[in-house]
Amino acid sequence: MPASDFLQAATDRGFIHQCTDLAALDAAMGAGPVSAYIGFDCTADSLHIGSLVQIMILRLLQKHGHKPVVLMGGGTTRIGDPSGRDESRQMLTDAQIGANMAGIKRCFGPFLRFGDGASDAIMVNNADWLDRLGYIDLLRDIGTHFTVNRMLTFDSVRLRLDREQPLTFLEFNYMILQSYDFRELNRRMGVALQIGGSDQWGNIVSGMELTRRTDGKPVFGLTTPLITTASGAKMGKTAQGAMWLTEDRLSPYAYWQFWRNTEDADVGRFLRLFTDLPLDEIARLEALGGADINEAKKILANEATALAHGREKSAAAAETARLAFEVGAAAESLPSVDVPQAELEAGVPAFRLFTIAGLAASNGEARRLIRGGGARVNDVAVAEEGHVVSLADMRDGAIKLSAGRKQHRLVRAG
Repeated sequence: MPASDFLQAATDRGFIHQCTDLAALDAAMGAGPVSAYIGFDCTADSLHIGSLVQIMILRLLQKHGHKPVVLMGGGTTRIGDPSGRDESRQMLTDAQIGANMAGIKRCFGPFLRFGDGASDAIMVNNADWLDRLGYIDLLRDIGTHFTVNRMLTFDSVRLRLDREQPLTFLEFNYMILQSYDFRELNRRMGVALQIGGSDQWGNIVSGMELTRRTDGKPVFGLTTPLITTASGAKMGKTAQGAMWLTEDRLSPYAYWQFWRNTEDADVGRFLRLFTDLPLDEIARLEALGGADINEAKKILANEATALAHGREKSAAAAETARLAFEVGAAAESLPSVDVPQAELEAGVPAFRLFTIAGLAASNGEARRLIRGGGARVNDVAVAEEGHVVSLADMRDGAIKLSAGRKQHRLVRAG
């Protein structure tokens, strides 16, 4: 078990997947503050929940007295990271990259404290040094430390080739530039640790090896696990689309609902990763069973939304949900329909339930509503006509059905 506070907490909360030398990193963190960075390419004008584990580990790092460095990929976005992809990324213009970077910067303010203090976060842009690189100089000074044989063994390259998907020479250079970033950050700011998702392991190791070979500096790499739901879905992607972190892309209420709809098996894990709640309180919530697990889901939604949007907007989202779902207030504002409990226990096809509830005149109309993306169950879009609704979808005694923006029904077990 690590002795340093950060690595202890990161291990207990489930943040650590791999580390290049855990014992040496533990000793370094026990000796004093360590600067660590994570890179974010500017491929959209916001980040979504799929990036949240990276933001939260930087938050945990800062909480324990270390310095987070947020690296904006103004330079590397021009190439595109091939990791985890079957095809090349769309090439963006400099103007698009700049606009995306401005949007992404907003995502970090709620989670990190920026400033000039020893543990204050800083944000840098790798275009500041990559844009000035001479190609011949890069080949002579950096290229000699990389072998194609070694690069072909890394998952980001090998998996793409195994699928017989093209990998451009442009993308093949990505790990060289990411490695250069690590060395440059170490030289400029003493950054000793690079953190990334598990698909970044090869790129991180390459940067660590480059820095050690050329500068003789002890640096480290750490990866976080790939976060999927208990049912195997990719974190942050839903039938509604990406769960964005900025309010102009996704409302605080929709963000709250995403966490409220967490699968039972994920509640404890998500509380550890995506909230600041103490571990003993999380253990208590995780042990709840039956209908009580819904209270743990509400706490998860409240805490996660408070981090991203503030406590006031989190409370407003929770109140909106209460008014929509709890029997007393909902009875005054939303029409309801009773469905035999036995039917809900067995499961009812969504299209049929929409017809029963009077939100569609026929099963055919309900199917068309679903195909058009206008049908939602508990504010989550129904992706398939055959989707089954059951008692498992019950929220505070009711299932909320919505057709478009203005037609809503509550389904209760009769």
